Amino acid sequence: MSKPTDIELKTALVAAGTMKEHDKDPFYIAKSLLNHNFRLKYYEELLTAADRYMNHGLAEHERMKLLRCIEKIKEEETRISKSDSDSFGLE
Repeated sequence: MSKPTDIELKTALVAAGTMKEHDKDPFYIAKSLLNHNFRLKYYEELLTAADRYMNHGLAEHERMKLLRCIEKIKEEETRISKSDSDSFGLE
């Protein structure tokens, strides 16, 4: 499957936002798209940090950037998980 163009992605995200806003997401497609799009940015940053670390002689500075990216992802995943469980079904 090909990657969506910027216009296609923007259109899909607007539609997903509208679906969530109007509570018209019976199969959680909009929720999933919005969540994955949000999280993807963190993983793209992680990929960049890992690539820099591997291709710059395993430099300590690049290693620390990589570790910070990993920690940021873990924190964000925990935050997202907690916000879902704290909703008490009020979505």
